[in-house]
Amino acid sequence: MERKDKPFPIIITRRCLLRKIVSGDISKIFEGLSDPKVIQFYGVSFKTRNETVAQMEWYNSLEESGTGIWWAVCSVDNTVFYGAVGLNNISKTHRKAEIGFWLSPEYWGQGIMPEVVPEILNYGFNTLNLHRIEGVVEKENINSKRLMEKLGFQHEGTMKDCEVKNGRFISLDIYAMLG
Repeated sequence: MERKDKPFPIIITRRCLLRKIVSGDISKIFEGLSDPKVIQFYGVSFKTRNETVAQMEWYNSLEESGTGIWWAVCSVDNTVFYGAVGLNNISKTHRKAEIGFWLSPEYWGQGIMPEVVPEILNYGFNTLNLHRIEGVVEKENINSKRLMEKLGFQHEGTMKDCEVKNGRFISLDIYAMLG
């Protein structure tokens, strides 16, 4: 997934623009990834805006290394930042990746992710030639599990007490879709 000489892929849906995450997005990313509702089931969170810079560097490093690609999810006119969606842990050898996404709570329940995630799946399967896209969801994250099922992901199992978060063990459900 060498992208150094290629422009970043812009995707437009009926209501959304998916574009490269830029430094101007830092304040919105900080707001989203410091909101208790968002980070309740998300593995990344920030206490300061400065910490968010590391996330920006991570987004860029994924693209540069070919191990992932993330998009800002915005209104189609690019005036409202909703959240982010992307692919991590891209393996060319195994032709698979992991999908991730988050939205600011004021945009929950508006059908944004069901609209944009299929476009990311399409990009993964058709442009990146992936065979498998996985979703790893905390057992208690009912909304994300519903989205996975709605989009056609198959539940493959649960890894019980496999990670520690906030001082307690959590279980993760594994979902996957084959291209």
